[in-house]
Amino acid sequence: MSEEKSLNFIEEIIEADLASGKHTSILTRFPPEPNGYLHIGHAKSICLNFGVAKKYGGQTNLRFDDTNPVTEDTEYVDSIKKDIQWLGFQWANEFYASDYFDQLFEMALQLIDKGLAYVDDSSSEEIAEQKGTPTQPGVRNQFASRTPAENRELFLNMKAGKYPDGAKVLRVKIDMASPNMLLRDPIIYRIKHAHHHRTGNQWCVYPMYDFAHGQSDSIEKITHSLCSLEFVPHRPLYDWCIEQLGSFPSKQYEFARLNMTYTVMSKRKLLQLVNEKLVNGWDDPRMSTISGMRRRGYPASSIREFCDRIGVAKRDNLIDVGLLEFCVREELNKTAQRRMVVFDPLKVIITNYDNGVEMLSSENNPEDEQGGTRELPFSREIYIERDDFMEQPPKKYFRLAPGQMVRLKSAYIIRCEEVIKDASGQITEVHCTYIPESKSGADTSGIHVKGTLHWVSARHAIGAEVRLYDRLFKVEDVGNAEGDFKSYINPDSLTVIQQAYAEPALATDNREMAFQFLRKGYFVLDQDSSSEKLVFNRTVTLKDAWAKEMQKN
Repeated sequence: MSEEKSLNFIEEIIEADLASGKHTSILTRFPPEPNGYLHIGHAKSICLNFGVAKKYGGQTNLRFDDTNPVTEDTEYVDSIKKDIQWLGFQWANEFYASDYFDQLFEMALQLIDKGLAYVDDSSSEEIAEQKGTPTQPGVRNQFASRTPAENRELFLNMKAGKYPDGAKVLRVKIDMASPNMLLRDPIIYRIKHAHHHRTGNQWCVYPMYDFAHGQSDSIEKITHSLCSLEFVPHRPLYDWCIEQLGSFPSKQYEFARLNMTYTVMSKRKLLQLVNEKLVNGWDDPRMSTISGMRRRGYPASSIREFCDRIGVAKRDNLIDVGLLEFCVREELNKTAQRRMVVFDPLKVIITNYDNGVEMLSSENNPEDEQGGTRELPFSREIYIERDDFMEQPPKKYFRLAPGQMVRLKSAYIIRCEEVIKDASGQITEVHCTYIPESKSGADTSGIHVKGTLHWVSARHAIGAEVRLYDRLFKVEDVGNAEGDFKSYINPDSLTVIQQAYAEPALATDNREMAFQFLRKGYFVLDQDSSSEKLVFNRTVTLKDAWAKEMQKN
């Protein structure tokens, strides 16, 4: 009997709320700002919000926090929806903060009428100076003494477009001496004459995140608003606005965000990588974006498994990217189709083979009993990897060498008889003989060899480009590294093999399949592929080669 998994602290809160009758159903939300593509950190939040709602029979809303028209775009909206669905989740309702612009404006007027909000003409620099410091209280300026009637008229004029950007803001009157700087009369509205991706030019005043977020939660009657730890200082303002407006008492709970080794999670930094063309777009397979991981070949199930394994904590920590790669390998080992591809070819001529073309049978996946087999053409001339041959091998070298025998995967045992070189001494081909009685699955030769090589028939091989991806950064904790984060980019994060040789099955395989190239790693067909040229991305190596490399250094 398997041991039942213990509850995380958010599940404990939800169970207590349901048991006490505080809530009879659960409603969470995932509220991304459409100013970039989602990354693996968002995947953790998605899995948590959608996961706990599903576990307790509730629902999750998708709400776009589109309160900053300058940075937002429908491209990002579309990509976010695609990523969530690819991860395996479906939202109950699709909302936008802009759906509530009229209601939020009316709520701001309510605060003005209660004497709790005022229009401030100060510049951003003056406001920052008047706020004081963490050890010094702030000071209210003369604008805080405006009457509700004056503030209402000014705020309506702000909405009417009578003032330029930065001329005025709307602030709520809380406590200029609060140790929490965010409660020192925070700004809840600012002027922005900018085209909005949904409302066009209808508005020139926009709510700040802290105001729009809490009130949007309240409008939707969100029961558990799950945020990352950096929003802990924002919670008092969230609660204050709900209390003063008497709206639905949504509650905010914070969990540790995902920080991962050799990775950046900042949208600003990811955008910088894209804009400065240090990567090939948001979906570059080296990026920590969900779209990049999808293009690289990470299965959605392995990302969900990773998020489940790291759990939900109350303190930030740094998660080893090796755990994510482990989850990917574990899934692909069970599901990926086995294929043979030679990256750096050395021609082998089997001098005593005169059967023309023989169709051999090779299993698609030894881990899958229902995986079946495929036909594999075998002929007199084949390619093997150049580094699978050594003219003067050391002891205990089990690959091909003069006078030495190896097995060709799913085929025969061969013996190296002669090495052919060009005028410069470069090995151009190797001549071998094969053992006819050694055919895989029907071997009666009695010969036992320790080495097995992958290969492709030279006559039937198809050309392919292979992109070998590695970690984008060469330091473990990029976020805390000194200086410009871009200086830590790994120069070997992408190696391109322009002309690899693949077995012909890959030309007709389903484009959505994942593959294990025998002895090479896991791969997926890239969107750059065409009928003329196949392009494959390495998803992950067969083993954690990076850890071994780091030990050497």
